[in-house]
Amino acid sequence: MRWHPEAEAERDAAWPAREKVAMLHAAKKLEAEGVRLSHPHSSAIQGDDGSGLRELRPRGGRSRWRPIYRQVTPDAFVIFAVGPEAQIDRRGFDAAVVRAGRRVTELQHD
Repeated sequence: MRWHPEAEAERDAAWPAREKVAMLHAAKKLEAEGVRLSHPHSSAIQGDDGSGLRELRPRGGRSRWRPIYRQVTPDAFVIFAVGPEAQIDRRGFDAAVVRAGRRVTELQHD
């Protein structure tokens, strides 16, 4: 499991320390469980922009923040963006999904 450098910067930018710890803990769960990680800890992102992307749900969905990730190989996941939870800030969540999709595309072309 890796963090895209820009997602890592988003994670570390302004989140309270408690939220960073929750995101890191959720990422460790993803690393340990892989595709078996299910709701409430992970959820598929709906809509065309979110095709193939999933959201980590730190603290079983009780966190206000969502690391957005994708499986890039059979045994590797990358977190591509971090944004607010959709019900709290739909525009912010949608913007994070767009950023994640763009970063996936950039990775595929490198």
